Amino acid sequence: MFSKSFVKDAFERAVKSAAQFAVVAFGADTVNVISVDLLGVAGAAGAGFVISFLTSVASARVGDSDSASLTK
Repeated sequence: MFSKSFVKDAFERAVKSAAQFAVVAFGADTVNVISVDLLGVAGAAGAGFVISFLTSVASARVGDSDSASLTK
C-alpha cells in the first residue's frame, strides 16, 4: 500500500488539493492582498492537504495498490 509510487501519487494529489483550498480561502476574502487572512488561507490549505491524503489512504485497497486513485 505505501509503495514509493503510491506515496508520490498521494502527495501530488494532496499538494494540488491544498492549492485549490488556498485559492478558495483567498477568494473568500474578496481578493484583497493587503488584508487577506494568511493564517486562514494556510489553515484551509492544510485542511485540503490532510483531507486529500486521507482520501488517498482510504482508497488504497480499492483500486491499484500502487496508485492513490479509486480506479484501476
